[in-house]
Amino acid sequence: MSISIIGGGIAGLSFALGLHQKGIVCEVYESVPEVKEIGVGITLLPHAMKELAAVGVQAQLEAMGIENLESVFYTRHGQYVYREARGRHAGYALPEIGIHRGKLHRILYDAVCSRLGPEHVHTGHRCSGFTQDDEGVTLRFDLADGGQRSVRSELAVACDGVNSAVRKQMHPNDKVCFGGINTWRGVTIHPPILTGKSYLRIGTVEQGKMVIYPIQDNVDGRGNQLINWVAELQRPDAAMNDWNKPGDVQVCADIFKEWKFPFLDVPQMILDSESVLEYPMVDKDALPFWTQGRMTLMGDAAHPMYPRGSNGSAQALIDARTLVDCLVQNPSQTAALAQYESLRLQTTAKVVQTNRTVPPDFIIMKADELSHGQPFDNIDDLISQDELRQISDNYKNVAGFALKA
Repeated sequence: MSISIIGGGIAGLSFALGLHQKGIVCEVYESVPEVKEIGVGITLLPHAMKELAAVGVQAQLEAMGIENLESVFYTRHGQYVYREARGRHAGYALPEIGIHRGKLHRILYDAVCSRLGPEHVHTGHRCSGFTQDDEGVTLRFDLADGGQRSVRSELAVACDGVNSAVRKQMHPNDKVCFGGINTWRGVTIHPPILTGKSYLRIGTVEQGKMVIYPIQDNVDGRGNQLINWVAELQRPDAAMNDWNKPGDVQVCADIFKEWKFPFLDVPQMILDSESVLEYPMVDKDALPFWTQGRMTLMGDAAHPMYPRGSNGSAQALIDARTLVDCLVQNPSQTAALAQYESLRLQTTAKVVQTNRTVPPDFIIMKADELSHGQPFDNIDDLISQDELRQISDNYKNVAGFALKA
């Protein structure tokens, strides 16, 4: 069996490592000419770490990131709502890790080059389309040097992200869904916040929301951490932010100028950021199918979702392992692709919908609703901790990382 993997991101690289473990030959085609450590932070939940441990990179990830101790929720007034232990501290066998996305990518990329051999990783290859017949798939690539190339394989898997050319060919009317939420992302060198291993959610998108967590310890030799932060704001008439456009730090800080709490000065943290990137908060509606013959979709190419709940990467990693299992179990290659789709399409569609409507920060949304957006004396006067825990557990059940699972 020969398989072409379109895209050398988290999905494509983990899929390549899984195939290699089973002795299945594959080639990875990545659009960028050179792989660099770019981006901001990412949280690897226990079900994501399970998949990464299975392909042999857990030790490197734990060494490079920070293991989360707790997740803590606050209103935009800085009032405590809810706290829960995370990862190993909550009884899981595996940790929850905050890490720079570029370092995660580098670990996976180096593992693929080391195990498969660098000759099986082809950079500077941007897929522009495909054709197929009963025997295989022919991929068309635009090369970074201006040339073009065709590649033939028995199967192909598109892991080329939210703007996948393969997805667009399969579903020409496909488009992103934008609900008026824009985001800003940055990293700041900052003293440890709370425990130094705390994942913070503050506020709601209507008035402003922040997600804040550390991704690297003692980054400057003086005990400061590299803090990843994400700001979100929803406006009914908002135009979409440009992808990866350098953001105006002052504009972002002004949105949160009143957020000066005993445990964190939010506007100062934003102003101290090395740089800020703008993004629109977008996803796509679930597709009727991912698979055409000998071609299928994976990760963000299959099910782009709101970056809430740290679940996009986890679902991509589960996609990769599931497809490897299906290919090993099925004598028919096309039947393996069909089985993979049947196992994953509806499951991920439910996660996409939940991230839109009842994300983990629904806990804060509920507190805001009950308090009418005003400060309160004690959250227990509005809602019990058990009820808040149930909201958290419901999301974990949908996303597939409930402790019992």
